[in-house]
Amino acid sequence: MSGNQPFGKVMPYLSPSSVQNSGRRLAAFLRLPLLCLLAAGTTQAEDTTPDSYLAHPGAKAFIDEVVQEGQFKRPDLEALLASASRKDSILEAIARPAEKTRTWAEYRPIFITQDRIDGGIDFYKTHAATLEKAEKEFGVSRYIIMAIIGVETRYGKHKGNYRVIDALATLAFDYPPRAPFFRNELKEFLHLQQEAHINLLTAKGSYAGAMGYPQFISSSYRKWAVDFDADQRIDLIDNPVDAIGSVGSYFRAHGWKDGAPVVSLARYMGKEENEATLDKWVNQDLLPVHTVADFRKAGLEPDQAVADDQKATALKLEGADGIEYWLGLNNFYVITRYNRSPLYALSVYQLSEALRSKLNPS
Repeated sequence: MSGNQPFGKVMPYLSPSSVQNSGRRLAAFLRLPLLCLLAAGTTQAEDTTPDSYLAHPGAKAFIDEVVQEGQFKRPDLEALLASASRKDSILEAIARPAEKTRTWAEYRPIFITQDRIDGGIDFYKTHAATLEKAEKEFGVSRYIIMAIIGVETRYGKHKGNYRVIDALATLAFDYPPRAPFFRNELKEFLHLQQEAHINLLTAKGSYAGAMGYPQFISSSYRKWAVDFDADQRIDLIDNPVDAIGSVGSYFRAHGWKDGAPVVSLARYMGKEENEATLDKWVNQDLLPVHTVADFRKAGLEPDQAVADDQKATALKLEGADGIEYWLGLNNFYVITRYNRSPLYALSVYQLSEALRSKLNPS
């Protein structure tokens, strides 16, 4: 199996020869009920927690919908949601994400730290060959891949303490602003038990249900995760090799351009009284619409050499030393596909540059 095979189909867990020789055994395995493959003694609805989602109207409708689709059995779904409970801490966390409540001056020090840089250097020393392979196969900077994993989980040290089933159920049934999105993620999560050998009852992740070294949500896991070490299993939770390859796969799929600029600090060169015109363009859509030439005409000059015809998005941020202007290009937009926050994307970029400077000082 090639290292960059997408995760859109069920991945086998046996080598081709052993599958051929053990077809009956494999078929029997795949016919096992959803939760029988997870943990013995945990599939009974009577194990319902006091604040279980089993009786929630939204959960009942969800079960009916999934059963009607014909891929999972009602008793298994009931047992899974009987184990799930509402977590108010999840609802509190999603209501006040750091990306929306902090200025750039407050947000940046969370991620651009000596400890995180040192952790990245250690991570590179251990996984240099894998990172170089991913850079070559996917055309994505090894430093960006490292920075994503560094920002998300400190290189796998902090992968999240919430049960994924609790997180997804809480957000699917008790968070109206994004309930449809998380209902779909809950549905995607069900497939990961057989496709990725994930125990649905015990898997842990972030308050939003993201998992593993790179914090992939369930739909991303299924679409873009790869078996980068060719061991016939895609494991983002405990396998940093698969995680590295999967970040590269994700970025390539979302349009990363190898060697292209990411973002440039910029200076306002126009007259102060005309700054209001530029303000209409800054901090708007993350998708670049205006060209660098447009911004230059408005008085915003990038510090880096950037072609006039490149499209960019402009940021006006409150930095530690005052207002900062930035021009984010296509690759910057790609980072925001991972987390739709310009502060997040800027942190990933700056951490990647700090790692590049330390590991490749020339």
